[in-house]
Amino acid sequence: MHIAKKWIYAKPFVDEPTLDNFELVEEPVPELQDGEFLIKALYLSVDPYMRIYMLPSPTGSTMIGGQVGEVIESRHADFPVGALAFAQVGWRTVSVCAPASFETRKPYVLPELGPLPASLGMGALGTVGNTAYFGLLEICQPQPGETVVVSGAAGAVGSLVGQIAKIKGCRVVGIAGSTEKCEWLRELGFDGVINYKEEDVGEALRQLAPDGVDCYFDNVGGRTAETVKGQMKPFGRIAVCGTISQYNGREPARVTDPQRDFVWKQLVQEGFSVHRWTDRWFEGVHQNLRWIQEGKLKVRETVTDGFENMPRAFIEMMRGGNVGKAVVKV
Repeated sequence: MHIAKKWIYAKPFVDEPTLDNFELVEEPVPELQDGEFLIKALYLSVDPYMRIYMLPSPTGSTMIGGQVGEVIESRHADFPVGALAFAQVGWRTVSVCAPASFETRKPYVLPELGPLPASLGMGALGTVGNTAYFGLLEICQPQPGETVVVSGAAGAVGSLVGQIAKIKGCRVVGIAGSTEKCEWLRELGFDGVINYKEEDVGEALRQLAPDGVDCYFDNVGGRTAETVKGQMKPFGRIAVCGTISQYNGREPARVTDPQRDFVWKQLVQEGFSVHRWTDRWFEGVHQNLRWIQEGKLKVRETVTDGFENMPRAFIEMMRGGNVGKAVVKV
């Protein structure tokens, strides 16, 4: 019998997550039934959404999240032993997976990645990549020559959004929170970068986009979102992916008449969850894979070693300590 380690939600989040919010426990793994497979985690994801999605969960619940792992036993024809698969089974080392029981985020075998790391299956070639691909192209619908602004631009999603916008012929301005992150965005080909911790975002944006902003991909919300909206062009489009500036329980930033610009400039803003495009999932995966193989899309990961360090990786990611995708290697 296999023994699984898992991290549970031990204490409700208040403000920033701390180590006290998590507890490492062990439990036996039940025997497989028909239609199930056993996955052993190789890489696990830590993402901002976990901070919000766990709030209504009772203490003692397994921390949610996706992982890439190896199928080590199987009674499901689509998941042969030895295959690499993605599964949304939480912060666990070994898990029984019954694909038929998943309504969304269904497990699947990864496409052939060649020399690329398997961890991309939960990043650029998974939920993160599809969030960038569909969120930008379906909601913002950027056109060649337009100006696209991305907040949280050095994060897992934002860094891909900016590069995809460049592939589509746009001028891209990225907003990030450190010198290192801004330098990386320049290496990726961003036309302009703003360090929001050291610069006045509004003034810097007026310099970098004097004619205004056509599309804004919002990962942070708060005052940054208000500032960018104030410099949108008429009929600008805004995709709201996240509001991480508010996730750690901080007092919401006061904004000035948030509806005014929508009326005067006839802006369109739409929030989204990537699972809206579940029926097109592999369209995004395969397109991002081609762009990576062609050298048009560059990916960076911040890797933490050791399953025991999951909470530390999560806490550091929530503080903005990652560049690109935050990953834990088992």
